[in-house]
Amino acid sequence: MTDFRVRRARTSDIPAIAALVEPLVQSGILLGKERVVLYESVQEFRIAEGEDGEVIGCGALHVMWEDLGEVRTLAAAPEWLRRGVGHAILDVLEGDARELGLSRLFCLTFEVPFFERHGFEDMGTETVDPAVYAELVRSRDDGVAEFLDLARVKPNTLGNTRMLKQLR
Repeated sequence: MTDFRVRRARTSDIPAIAALVEPLVQSGILLGKERVVLYESVQEFRIAEGEDGEVIGCGALHVMWEDLGEVRTLAAAPEWLRRGVGHAILDVLEGDARELGLSRLFCLTFEVPFFERHGFEDMGTETVDPAVYAELVRSRDDGVAEFLDLARVKPNTLGNTRMLKQLR
């Protein structure tokens, strides 16, 4: 039995999400997001909360294309690491992806072993069909640029691994 639960994020959770991810942003593990961007994307987030209601983890699913989504901002509070929080959030996000009809999930991460345990693989230089690429390249979203491996995001993503999972 777990002593936390995963649920949809609410706007009232945004300050806690920001506080949770800020140390990871400062250490270069996660890309920073302005508070307004977190509010704009609150519907993409799931949070884990302890029995006392404290936000102990978060993660988001961002739809990039008709069959492709990105796992973003997956984090757990330091005292909750290795207690299944990240796994539980990722499992829920994968369920959300399937419910939306997505067949592939992308992530950009330093945590390669964690994502490999969930079936993600290093995607190397793989991108997408040229017609889809032409559409995606129009996006101003940094996650899409990361997926396409565009030079404009390279300074912020050096050392990260682009990973992909085929959903069944």
